[in-house]
Amino acid sequence: MKDVVYSQVHLADMSQFPALAAIWKETYPEGGPAFSVLGMAHMPTDTPVQINAVVSKGAGRPHADVREAGGRLYFSGVGGATPALAMENLAKRAKAAGVDLGHFAFLNAYCTGGVSLAQLNEVYRGYFDAGNAPARASMLVDTLPPGFGVELTGVAVRDLSTRRVVRPRNMAPSRTSSPGVWAGDMFYLSAKSGFIPGPNAGIYATSVEHQMRQTMRNLLDGLEETGLDLSHVVASHVYLDDVNEFAKMNGVYASYFKDIPPTRSTLQPMKPVTRNLAAAGTSQMLEQVSMIAWRG
Repeated sequence: MKDVVYSQVHLADMSQFPALAAIWKETYPEGGPAFSVLGMAHMPTDTPVQINAVVSKGAGRPHADVREAGGRLYFSGVGGATPALAMENLAKRAKAAGVDLGHFAFLNAYCTGGVSLAQLNEVYRGYFDAGNAPARASMLVDTLPPGFGVELTGVAVRDLSTRRVVRPRNMAPSRTSSPGVWAGDMFYLSAKSGFIPGPNAGIYATSVEHQMRQTMRNLLDGLEETGLDLSHVVASHVYLDDVNEFAKMNGVYASYFKDIPPTRSTLQPMKPVTRNLAAAGTSQMLEQVSMIAWRG
């Protein structure tokens, strides 16, 4: 367990946060991995808790806020009641670790309690240049730890020469996220949905199966742009609008991995949306997927 450098803990009931904290301290009495805690509306098998982890053999002395391994720095969840406070706190933690926000390759950004993604982006975009933002997965979640309206967690590099943004030509430069970013030999892909880019952009598929097919195509665009394919993917996070559609999603997802599938977390962050077609014929987002690939 001392080799765990980063972990995400997902709770179905955030009132269990004190119990989690007690067990975490018991498991890691001298400090542990960088970690974040998120409240999810629903998870597969109705589990009350789901935990994933990044492990690096011999990664050094445990420290709860930032852990360093393989030239990458893993940041515990940091947040605040507002987007401005969350970004300010993340910048302070980065500075304490000897880097700045420009060193981040990937950021998870979670909002709850009435804080919208539009409000987050209004603040967030002021910290990054267009075309050089980290890859990102951002979403509304059911709950966050007490006092958090926004939680940010992610991975940075110490040596900027190992960080490189990759952007397929059909995606315009953005100040809020880059399609993919290299961090050493790991490639972080932003969360993608069934969104079709370009003219008449939008999500037109109305089923989770068809949206998943477009999502995988969008992720492949990012992988192929840098000379990789799905066989290089070592981890993925799938966010479903309704976990009761797990089998439908999984049937499509599994068809893309013929040999060894990547590790995966599957989560339902919020209550399902009401499904109605917009006047333009577009549909609500029913799933998102982010991925991490390895050059090896």
